[in-house]
Order: sequence, then C-alpha cells, then structure tokens
Amino acid sequence: MSTDIEIARAAKMRPIAEIGEKLGIPEDALIPFGRTKAKIESDFLRSLADRPDGKLVLVTAISPTPAGEGKTTTTVGLGDGLNRIGKKTAVCLREPSLGPCFGMKGGAAGGGKAQVVPMEDINLHFTGDFHAITSAHNLLSALIDNHIYWGNSLEIDTRRVTWRRVMDMNDRALRTIVSSLGGVSNGFPREAGFDITVASEIMAILCLSTSLEDLQGRLGNIIVAYRRDKSAITARELEADGAMTVLLKEAIQPNLVQTLENNPAFVHGGPFANIAHGCNSVMATRSALKLADYVVTEAGFGADLGAEKFFDIKCRKAGLSPKAVVIVATVRALKMNGGVAKEDLGSENVDAVTRGCANLGRHIENVKQFGVPAVVAINHFTADTDAEVAAIKAYCANHGTDAVLATHWADGGAGTETLAHKVVELAESDTAQFAPLYNDELPLFEKIEQIAKRIYRADEVLADKSVRDQLRRWEADGFGHLPVCMAKTQYSFSTDPALRGAPTGHSVPVREVRLSAGAGFVVAICGEIMTMPGLPRVPSANHIGLDNNGQIEGLF
Repeated sequence: MSTDIEIARAAKMRPIAEIGEKLGIPEDALIPFGRTKAKIESDFLRSLADRPDGKLVLVTAISPTPAGEGKTTTTVGLGDGLNRIGKKTAVCLREPSLGPCFGMKGGAAGGGKAQVVPMEDINLHFTGDFHAITSAHNLLSALIDNHIYWGNSLEIDTRRVTWRRVMDMNDRALRTIVSSLGGVSNGFPREAGFDITVASEIMAILCLSTSLEDLQGRLGNIIVAYRRDKSAITARELEADGAMTVLLKEAIQPNLVQTLENNPAFVHGGPFANIAHGCNSVMATRSALKLADYVVTEAGFGADLGAEKFFDIKCRKAGLSPKAVVIVATVRALKMNGGVAKEDLGSENVDAVTRGCANLGRHIENVKQFGVPAVVAINHFTADTDAEVAAIKAYCANHGTDAVLATHWADGGAGTETLAHKVVELAESDTAQFAPLYNDELPLFEKIEQIAKRIYRADEVLADKSVRDQLRRWEADGFGHLPVCMAKTQYSFSTDPALRGAPTGHSVPVREVRLSAGAGFVVAICGEIMTMPGLPRVPSANHIGLDNNGQIEGLF
C-alpha cells in the first residue's frame, strides 16, 4: 500500500474554481493561492446571511492512543460518503500545526484514500494563516515591552505581564525565559515565556470571530497585564488592536481545498483541543452551512476535550445546533485502553477490546448528555478480526447506539456509505435537542467542577486558594458568565496520561487559570499539561527531507 504522501501526490486535483462551483461560489469570490487552494472573500460570505442552514454533524473520538484513531480521516471519508449518496456536503477541518508535523503526531490532513489535498501545502505553510497569527500575537508582545521602555504611562506592573510570546513549533527550551537582558537599551529584564501558536488567544479569537469588526473588538479586549492595584490593561489601551487586525485581515477569510474525491473542504484555524478549544473557525463552519446541505466537522482529540469544547464554547458562542455526532473508535485503540501494549496489538484479543470499550461507553454517555444522537464509526485496520469488530458492535448495541464498520482509509467514500446513511437517518430524525452542559450564570469554579465530575467522572477538583480567589476576582470584574476551557492531557479522562480506560474516583488538580477576555473564555490548566510542547526523543523531523526530484519525503 502506498504511503499517505504518495497517495496525495498521485491525486487528480481539480482547479479550485471547479470545487467552489460545486457549492455555488463564483470564481470572482475566490482568492486563489495557486490552482488548488483559495480563500473565500468576506463580501461574498456576508451575502449568504439570509440563506437557511444545512445540517451540522460533529466527528469526535475515543481517548487517543499511540495506536491511532483516525478522526480527521473519518471526517473526510464521511464527507465523501455523504456526497456519494447524493447529499451536497462540505467538510470543515482545522489547519495543522508545524509542531506536531515535525514532532510525534504528524500532520492533520487525513490518511489513505480519505485525505484533503494538496496535503504537503496544508501540513506546512498553507496560505500563511498561522504565520499571520504568530505575527499579530508577537506584535502585541513587542508593543507591551516597548510601552514599558518608553516611560510606561499605563503603569504596567512588569511582574504582572500575562501576555507571552508564541511560535508554531515544539520547543521546550522556550517555556520559561528571561527577556530584555544585555543592558539598558534592551529594556527592563523580566521573566517571560513562549506558548505554541495554536495555544495563542489570537488563534482562538480568529476561530471564534464572525467578521473583521468582531475580530478587532475581540483583539482590543485582550488583557495583557495588570497594574500594581491589579486593574487590567487591554490591547486596546496599548492601541494595538488596529495593527493586529491589519495583519489578520486575510487570515480570517476561510480556506477552500478539496478531498481526494474532489469534494469541497474548508480548512481554517487550528487550536489544539488539549490546551485550547480545538475547533475550526466559526466563519468557515457558518459559511459551509449556508452553502451545503450537510457539513461534517471535527473537534480535536477525545470527546471529553474537543467535543465538550465544541458544544460548550463554539456552539454556545456561535449559536450552532448540531444534528448528529459520530464517535470514532478503532480496534487497536480499544485494545490499548484495555491494557494491551502497542507492540502486541497485531494479535486478536477480544477480551482486551471488550475491556477497552469502557472508554468508548464513557464517550457515548458524555455525548448524550448534550442531547445529540450519536453513532459509532469503527475505523477499520487490516489486522482487525471479525470477532473484535463484533465485540464492539455488541457493546454499543447494549448501550443503545449503533456501530458501523467504515473502510474509508482503504476505500475512500465508498467505505463510508453505510455510515453516511446512518448519519442522514439520525440528522433527519429531528431527535437532537442540543444544550450546553452548564448555564452562563454558574460561577466559574462550579463550571470547572461540572466538567470534571460529569465528563471526566472525577470526585473533586483541587485548586489552591490563589486560583479560587482569581476566579472570584474575574467574576467581580464581569467575566463570570464566560465558559471554561479545560487544558488537560488528551490521553486520559483523568490528568494522569497513563490512566487509560474509564477511570473514576480521581481528582482534577487545577494549577493555574488564565483569562482569555478577547476569545471569551477562562482557561483552566490542569495537571502537568504544557502550553508549549516538547519534541520526542526521535522527532518526525529526523525523517523528513527532499528526494532527488525535489519532492518531500517522510511527511505524514
């Protein structure tokens, strides 16, 4: 079997204007980046406002393992399958980050015969959105230090500068730094640090904004530092919001590409789901809903992270109402959740699959708490046995949920036709009664507890007095209505990445909280999760290069 990059390179891509035509997008509303990718002009998107919405379908997954789940691959495959059965469908994905591409996880363009293309472009610099976000973020960082250098008329307390710098790469050495060393001309030394770009509040803002005007308003609301009296200082007070908007004026426009089967795909924005809200942009999703009968989107990592944030942050903020959810599971990943080591996954082990299904069952229960019907997609691997697949189907049936075998990795859209029919059945049944997990009026700490106890099944949330006091101060300052964004390991319902399956009786320690006033949520950083990841012992970058023909090798 060819590698993902070989399959993508052999794709017969159509000119991007033809892909736009499938959705009724005129050629003059596209801003082309070569022949096969384009941005969609904001004026055209505004003209769609009065059109009815299509049906929104979320693809999520069980807790991730090194064995792989294939959530993005399933999203793409399902989109192709829905188009095959006559439903005008678009998929909405996030843009990949360079950090995972050169680290351990790899890219995020799907796999096998269920990919979005041009794969190399999407996984690397694409249309430059991440560079624009990084530049806008670091412009604000530079303006803060410059303001302090030139007299500090806003009375910024240099001990209370909360705005860090970012770069789109895994680099643990930059997590904590001391800046402005080297003498008086370089400013006032202070402790600082870097996050990865996908954890930037600018990324969240771009993904949650509904227009350029909304974007600038949110950028101005960013709290960058505090005075000695603990009053907040915003980007607007630094007069930074205008220039930041200028840097982002093209980046906010959704990107249009295509699947291997030449169906339309929106790829826009890229926040991680373990440290950010993990969903593609509101503008891309809303635009797709106006242009297609069905929109299939994904939310990062397991349903306890990406799906919870999709429901409680994105849908709440954007007024979206999903009609169905697909929960992706693999035999391999369920075996790992059932206690099997990665090197032993090739052998049939029905008992381990059954034990691992406890993790799947927890995700099914969690999704149902939001009032949206779900179906399980069993993403097929060649080593899976009939008995292992049957065990998953039997477990799901006992939980009142259908499980469908999907072979999109090998067969493309033809491998998801059964799944597509089931999704249409759920979406058109009008049984969805979507509601977020908690209401806006609940105190911030109680929102954290709601997620920890109802989604993670924790017994308690642990937080120092300083954390609780900070949350109360934000409530007093008028931020108590905001939702919370949990930053937590993706590998477990707990904060211990080694605790697989469906643990109960654990505690969720909240070590820090951050206010993202521009994005409109409060981040709770739990356990040992890092907002600047590190590279693994053997990073993927070691195996990426150019062959003798100048073509990229090793990217996946």
